[in-house]
Amino acid sequence: MRIVSGRSAETAVQRLASRGVSLARVEAPVRRIVRDVQRKGDGALRRYAKRWDALAPRQSLRLSESEIAAALSGIHKGLRDALRVAARNIRRFCERQMPKEWTINRAGASTGVLIRPLQSVGCYVPGGRYPLMSTLLMTVIPAQVAGVKRIVVVSPRPSQEVLAAAAMLGVREFYSAGGAHAIAALAYGTKSIARVDKIVGPGNAYVTAAKKLVAFDCAIDFLAGPTEALVWSDSGNPKFIAADLVAQAEHDPDAVAALITTSRSLARAVAAEVADIAESNQIARQSLRRQGVILLASSQTKACDWANRIAPEHITVDQENLRHIKNAGSIFIGDYSAQAAGDYASGPNHVLPTAGQARFRGGLSVMDFVKIVTVQQLSAQAMRRLAPTLECLAEAEGLTAHAESIRVRCGHA
Repeated sequence: MRIVSGRSAETAVQRLASRGVSLARVEAPVRRIVRDVQRKGDGALRRYAKRWDALAPRQSLRLSESEIAAALSGIHKGLRDALRVAARNIRRFCERQMPKEWTINRAGASTGVLIRPLQSVGCYVPGGRYPLMSTLLMTVIPAQVAGVKRIVVVSPRPSQEVLAAAAMLGVREFYSAGGAHAIAALAYGTKSIARVDKIVGPGNAYVTAAKKLVAFDCAIDFLAGPTEALVWSDSGNPKFIAADLVAQAEHDPDAVAALITTSRSLARAVAAEVADIAESNQIARQSLRRQGVILLASSQTKACDWANRIAPEHITVDQENLRHIKNAGSIFIGDYSAQAAGDYASGPNHVLPTAGQARFRGGLSVMDFVKIVTVQQLSAQAMRRLAPTLECLAEAEGLTAHAESIRVRCGHA
């Protein structure tokens, strides 16, 4: 990793802070795929699934419950136990996230909120270079805690491990399809796959572009780009810091890995450790060569400003700097809070905002699977008391029928 300071560091921060999810190169083919599935349904869906997802000519898109169940018995006990621990921790965390209903009663007026789950969601589980069973846990469990009745999972060429995780969670509707065609099927529905109310989960550029394209017709969580890891520290363990940066860099050749520090000695130590750890990891080496950087700040104030401008997906900070972080997908405090712990089993979700979106939202949560619906009930007395205010505002806006709807209830018609 290169070490930069001064004007070079400011340039690097500006580049990271202004990054976006680059989809231009795939938007045209994705638009064709989505329209094709929207118009032709299963015919187009199966054609694309055969081409890219290794779907056999007579194979059903939907996996049977017996196929899903068999996967769980086929994995070794250690993995089953690990999945159970991860699922338990994620579920406990989600249960604490669940919002509560409340009501305010005041002089005949009752106002409050009701919590209602979405009726159906589609969970996208990537099927690329790694079998991301953890993503299945992170998308399905909050939906279950929220009370979503219909949870659909789609994944191209799902591995036995991914199916085992689905079986453990009791997933019944699982389709062997991925890419833009699976997103289109979830958004618009086909004969095989009924449409859903919302699509969640990360994916490659084709998946992300498809989510962007259907977002006005079907709700989505957010547009996720390549993984990002940032560490802001002056006193952390160089080996631990380097290990976190390399770990996140191995996700994708376009992943971002950066250290912010005011300590030149720590910068040099981390750079050396990264070179050593990443030597045998080709994807991490490629990512770190392209996007890896150590930013040497002239002050803690400058370091804090950089961290919040970058608004990273993951950030590790020293305890004393936690209060300064305003923009981050997920925060890890101190030497022993490995970012990989959040990827798997500590509890918080690993589906997190990237490309600066942490400026305005956090990671996937139970809140993504519920609606907060306002409710109000006014007695005749409460209506009469509020009527002058309502009539005044309605008339000021020129909405006479609004004002009349108040008068008629108060005997002023």
